[in-house]
Amino acid sequence: MDKTILHLDLDTFFVSVERKLDSKLLKKPILVGGLSDRGVVAACSYETRGYGVHSGMPMKMAKELCPEAIQIKGNAGTYSQFSDVVTDIVKESVPLFEKSSIDEFYADLTGMDRFFGAYKYASELRHRIIKETGLPISFGLSVNKVVSKVATNEAKPNNQLKIDYGLEKPFLAPLSIKKIPMVGDKTYQTLRNLGLRKVRTIQEMPMDVMQRVLGKNGRVIWKRANGIDHSPVVPFCERKSISTERTFDRDTIDVVKLKGILIAMTENLAYQLRRGEKLTACITVKLRYSDFNTYSKQVRIPYTSADHILIPKILELFKALYNRRLLVRLIGIRFSHLVSGNYQINLFEDTEEILNLYHAMDHIRNRYGDKSVVRASAMGKNTIGRMHNPFDGRPPIVLAHRKQ
Repeated sequence: MDKTILHLDLDTFFVSVERKLDSKLLKKPILVGGLSDRGVVAACSYETRGYGVHSGMPMKMAKELCPEAIQIKGNAGTYSQFSDVVTDIVKESVPLFEKSSIDEFYADLTGMDRFFGAYKYASELRHRIIKETGLPISFGLSVNKVVSKVATNEAKPNNQLKIDYGLEKPFLAPLSIKKIPMVGDKTYQTLRNLGLRKVRTIQEMPMDVMQRVLGKNGRVIWKRANGIDHSPVVPFCERKSISTERTFDRDTIDVVKLKGILIAMTENLAYQLRRGEKLTACITVKLRYSDFNTYSKQVRIPYTSADHILIPKILELFKALYNRRLLVRLIGIRFSHLVSGNYQINLFEDTEEILNLYHAMDHIRNRYGDKSVVRASAMGKNTIGRMHNPFDGRPPIVLAHRKQ
């Protein structure tokens, strides 16, 4: 049986939510993201596109290109709530779906043509989402995830497109190579330097030529350009790591401040591990200096999720890493090699008081939010709050880089 894969994408999601909350923003140029000079555009309205603005662009540059644009910082909690409403509608409407980001879904409708007609069913689902949420949404329907995603992007804004079986290559052929998922700016420039502009040219090339130019990624891009994709719709993808980082509005050399932020980050991530019943065996500290040189150090440790074990290890890594005495632009922490498990008691070091303390703090955080209890050294150090358990299968909320 031929696959039938639906791809749904909420159009300019953050902008649409802001307009839903404030109708005065309708038809106005909108920029959502970090508001400082080092802020990044998380989302922009179609009214700004004609000025050359796009998501991921520095906010300062976007404002220079479109001075009349209205800047909005955005609220992760609000966007998450609207996303959950859409998720609930999708969940009760399709047999199998994958939430690939806060505003993007895949659904496997294979076999539904026998009963409803997949395109008709997808259309009804889209109209229901629009009616119940007031948010614009587009979809693409084809035999696989890649073609459906490209079809959605071609259907936008607020429209739908079906690519019939066997017409995947003709549909893709006239498009720019940049429309292929996985072709970023760097890969695009490499391909343009080879004289490649349209997908059709890649389709006419032997696969091994692309592989010689781009390695294993060349093979994947060639297949996608030819409409070949066998990746399944995955309803749940277990996270193998959890991380956070901060970019500063002003580069700093204040070691006390840097250590305080690292402690706040570690404390928050350790709580997330315990919240998701996870343990880490590998920790990494990342450091970017003002000259944009980036360094990292990692170390393997016994499986743990305890603040009092992780914080000293993080500070040790930072001490070994920070040796240039230059201004720091960014710091970050990553916990990896995660496994399922509860807090591991150390028979020689842990006391009943420590165990009770963790239990009490986590109880308060579960009830009042993950930033309701913090160490004194971490007070005033902003960290990204998480609205839900990061290990519950939902994708992370991706906003513009948070600034401090």
